[in-house]
Amino acid sequence: MCTVTFIPHSNGFMLTSNRDEHSRRLQASGPAIHAGVSGSMLYPTDGDAGGTWIGAHERGHAVVLLNGCDQNHIRANHYRKSRGLVLVDLLDQENPLSRFDQVDLEGIEPFTVVVWTQGQLWECRWNGLAKFLQRRSGGEARIWSSVTLYQEEVIAKRRSWFDRWRMDVPVPTQEQILDFHLFTGDGDKTNDVLMNRNNQIFTVSISSIQLGKHSASMTYLDLLAHQKLAGELQICQPTESE
Repeated sequence: MCTVTFIPHSNGFMLTSNRDEHSRRLQASGPAIHAGVSGSMLYPTDGDAGGTWIGAHERGHAVVLLNGCDQNHIRANHYRKSRGLVLVDLLDQENPLSRFDQVDLEGIEPFTVVVWTQGQLWECRWNGLAKFLQRRSGGEARIWSSVTLYQEEVIAKRRSWFDRWRMDVPVPTQEQILDFHLFTGDGDKTNDVLMNRNNQIFTVSISSIQLGKHSASMTYLDLLAHQKLAGELQICQPTESE
């Protein structure tokens, strides 16, 4: 939930997430099809709260979660609901943006959700007091790093790694973007894309959605179980606005 990349291509995009978590969290399960109120969804499931951090919907939209909003925050002792469950709620909608506007987030820890819907890319942010919605260019590659783990100078350095990699690999495959998420850095394991901070907080998995006109596939690298898993979902609705 802490490093996300978005890469558009001719038929859709790739959305990839490194999930950095505390060692005490239960292991998640891999990608599976889930039946929702609004249709079928593809996502992995968090072992603690049962939510998720990344997913795709048969209507052609996709969402991914990052911890924190614009700056690091002081955690409360208790929150009303897991952010991963909020993400499932946003995903299980005909219009995730409308749901974000309507949903009650009081008592929810700050977060950023990157949303692809109707051919557009958006950031939905909650700072614990107010919501913010910002459209981003769906035609440009982008990287996000969670403000709860990375200082601004580190976020800028990671952005420069991504920009240099994009110059070297202008039309990446999914395997190449997974390699970026696995191997990019300068040897500082506390801030490399695949991170480890004294075996207390570290990257536990990498999830990558490749969404096209007719299907969404997910490759899931479970770094704890040393497994590579996959799932696929048929798209039943247009992925672009008409």
